[in-house]
Amino acid sequence: MRKNKIITTEEILLTLCSSVTQVLAAAGNAQVAYSPMVQKIHKTCLRPDLGCFVLFDGGFSGLVIINFTSEAAMEIYRKYMMSMGMPESELAQFHTSDEVGNVMGELMNQIVGDFTNRVRVDLQTSINQSQPKMMAINKQVQILINTQLDQPQARRVTFSTPSHNIFYMELAMDKTEFIQLHDFEKVEHENVDDILANANQQNQAEVADAESLVDDDFLSNLGL
Repeated sequence: MRKNKIITTEEILLTLCSSVTQVLAAAGNAQVAYSPMVQKIHKTCLRPDLGCFVLFDGGFSGLVIINFTSEAAMEIYRKYMMSMGMPESELAQFHTSDEVGNVMGELMNQIVGDFTNRVRVDLQTSINQSQPKMMAINKQVQILINTQLDQPQARRVTFSTPSHNIFYMELAMDKTEFIQLHDFEKVEHENVDDILANANQQNQAEVADAESLVDDDFLSNLGL
């Protein structure tokens, strides 16, 4: 008799870990690695120095939190911006800068976006994400999910950068299992490089359009 394949919370967590490493690699941060050991925790928290959280719901509900030390946040931010051609002299100097928070928030958005796409393809279900909230904090802040979870489970995974800086990801979700009843054909995952490239092209197009409007207004004022 055929044994049905079962996907557990830990395997969903592994999918999320893969999204973190692949998105960061596409953003100029290759060789970010996660620990093979996962920690069971009882509550999720935002911790110093830079924390971000995203809620998701749909096929299952949950919360993703990533807590960066200031050193890890600055390393990831600097490598990402320099990979896009930004001069080192123009980069923000402190993790409390709005620019660092915005960039890290965008990376978090790409990570969870990649994760939701993988869930759609691998688990044949759909989840929706909220807009990431990134903030610089100096004290621990507990985050609760505004959804009644039947059997909540929480996990923490440690990540390390090539420069040996540490950050942590926490996942809280319902205890759940996905049972594969029969084989199905998977659609290819959307390429992370393409996602980032499209986002950059859109930003460049918006800047070009804004410059064109300024030039047109200037010529109009001259009567040309």
